Amino acid sequence: MEEQVVIEGIVSGVVFHNSENGYTVFSVETEFDENKNTESGDEVVCVGTIPEISEGENIKITGSFVVHPTYGKQLNVLIYEKTIPTTEKGIERYLASRVIKGIGPRMANKIVSEFGIETFDVLENYPEKLAAIRGISEAKAISICEIFHEQAELRRAVLYLQDYGISPVYAMKIYKRFKDNTLKVVQKNPYILADEIFGIGFKMADTIAEKVGIEKTSSFRIESGIKFILNKEANNGNVYMPIQPLIEESTKLLSVLPETVEDIIMRLNMTKQLWVEDDSEMGRIVFLNSFFYSESYVAKKIVELSLAKVDQNSNYAKEISDFEKKNGITLAKNQKLAVKEAMQNGALVITGGPGTGKTTTINTIIKILTGEGYDISLAAPTGRAARRMTETTGIEAQTIHRLLGITFLSDDSKRQSFDRNEDNPLETDVLIVDESSMVDIVLMHNLLKAVAYGTRLILVGDVDQLPSVGPGNVLKDIINSGCVKVVRLNEIFRQAEQSAIVMNAHRINRGEYPVLNEKEKDFFFMKRVETNNVSNTILDLVSSRLPKYLKCDTKDIQILTPMKKAPLGTINLNSLLQERLNPKDPYKAEKPFRKLIFREGDKVMQIKNNYNMTWTVFDRKRRKIDEGVGIFNGDEGIIERIDNDSEYIEVLFDDCKVVRYDFTQLDELELSYAVTIHKSQGSEYKAVIIPIYFGPEMLLNRNLIYTAITRAKELAVLVGIPEVLYKMIDNNKQVDRFTQLKKRIKEMKEVALY
Repeated sequence: MEEQVVIEGIVSGVVFHNSENGYTVFSVETEFDENKNTESGDEVVCVGTIPEISEGENIKITGSFVVHPTYGKQLNVLIYEKTIPTTEKGIERYLASRVIKGIGPRMANKIVSEFGIETFDVLENYPEKLAAIRGISEAKAISICEIFHEQAELRRAVLYLQDYGISPVYAMKIYKRFKDNTLKVVQKNPYILADEIFGIGFKMADTIAEKVGIEKTSSFRIESGIKFILNKEANNGNVYMPIQPLIEESTKLLSVLPETVEDIIMRLNMTKQLWVEDDSEMGRIVFLNSFFYSESYVAKKIVELSLAKVDQNSNYAKEISDFEKKNGITLAKNQKLAVKEAMQNGALVITGGPGTGKTTTINTIIKILTGEGYDISLAAPTGRAARRMTETTGIEAQTIHRLLGITFLSDDSKRQSFDRNEDNPLETDVLIVDESSMVDIVLMHNLLKAVAYGTRLILVGDVDQLPSVGPGNVLKDIINSGCVKVVRLNEIFRQAEQSAIVMNAHRINRGEYPVLNEKEKDFFFMKRVETNNVSNTILDLVSSRLPKYLKCDTKDIQILTPMKKAPLGTINLNSLLQERLNPKDPYKAEKPFRKLIFREGDKVMQIKNNYNMTWTVFDRKRRKIDEGVGIFNGDEGIIERIDNDSEYIEVLFDDCKVVRYDFTQLDELELSYAVTIHKSQGSEYKAVIIPIYFGPEMLLNRNLIYTAITRAKELAVLVGIPEVLYKMIDNNKQVDRFTQLKKRIKEMKEVALY
């Protein structure tokens, strides 16, 4: 049997790491060896299965030396333990890794140079000594020491969690959520982490559970796996799953018997953690509770609003005529119909494509109803859409989230709560919601809870665009239920007819091919066959050609692509665009994060709803003039500042909100020089560039290219292969989402009229 040795030291480099099986080759600069096999300062090459390890970590290893025929002497790791460092070099590296907020590499060097191996003792017990260091005030010294005290348990939790392959970033998120109960939670049921912590999914929790010793047949594990699959389907837009596909996917994921999965599903149904019901076409179907209750409530409230009696002004025709004369316009037949229905119904949907006069119709409704003394509120799903609504109506519009008033929650940002609800409804007579196709079932549920009985609801949107990113197909289901008044605007106005963007969008929506490259138009196709030529053309367009042509900033130009991966997906294009538009600069701070580098001046997007994130609006003299909470999926901004010492990034969003992101929150941001077409919903850009290239059939469809083109305000440029564009237009297949809203509205209407 080979002799075992124990070494302790600092990880000086990671040569190779396989994230799939954890096999790692790394080097350790030793501090001592209990068996005298190495001298202090030696570098030992180690190999073994370690889920996650980083340069600078202190580690204690038990193992045996082997001689590899090619790579020579190596220490084969049998047992490892990450520890608190005890040498000056180790302490400095530990502090420099930003475990303690407020201490970066330079400050770590100053502190350790002054106090050596007594550094931790000083941080814990003698803050006044810390203040003797130049650059550390007495107040900052006290603050650092307080944080050190507060983080004593955190440090223990981080070191413990690292043994289970959890990175320090996620370890800190877990600790913030569970505090002193962290270790108990992880040991008893780590699957809770998948429910509670953004970024930790079932698979990571499953890996932890295996290390903790939880059996594969544990009910905790099977319950979590079932919910994981339902949530995954929700990310694809589905409100429920038929039970058989759910059982099959769960069985495959969990490696357990189908009967076991079915038993757990029914148990979750009995304990009201899932909802199971029978459908005449699909058989038994399974919902996460939140989606079932959301659908049921939306159906009930939509029917109530649609049946509500409202004041009916018989002189609406005269009022419309007076409005036309006063404003020098002539409304189309269906525009007049929309105004009439808005005055006579408690719920109304107005839908239409670009150039069909939705804005004029809304303005007419607003003017006539306000003239009669009604209070009107305007809302939209995104900040950009709300700002555009404000500009076109002259009345302040808010995001739906802000209209409802987000309640500041604890660190558990997966849950949302709003101030406005049945007990505290919106104080308005009429609510008009633009870009309604973007509203998912959960947001619509929260919105309708705040709409008092008797308030008129007007939903405006283009039903032919992509459905919401979140679960449901709300606008389409409401329209197709046949139980709510719907007016379709289908006449393209003369001014809009001058726009090739508008005309080609309507051609595409009808399944016709667009007219390409007419002179002095705003719609162009640049044929490029090779992917490198496509990406190089896009880079040239963004960096020089279009800013000169449109006399605009590069930030006014947005690349929209169907995909995230692939050479022309967002990941690769963002890397290329960052290098071209915002290259490395000694005067610009930057922060590496996973496979990204965030740099001052970068264009970024928030990729999840964070109902707790604080924002501030400043005037030109940096005086605070407004503040609130809530940053949402799809919000875009520019990185104004990166402070590596204090560990935060400041982002200025489009609506002048400044948000400070702690380094532990950077998984909520991504570069947004290029974004997916789905992420562009509700936004409007001066110019858009769309790569047209081969890809998965489900991403190459008419609905997608129609949505992308309608995001362009002044110019749309398509770059790639014409035949792929034609293939997209010919492909009118839309993946049907599993929803029950249309059916529920019909059933509620029948009951109400019975």
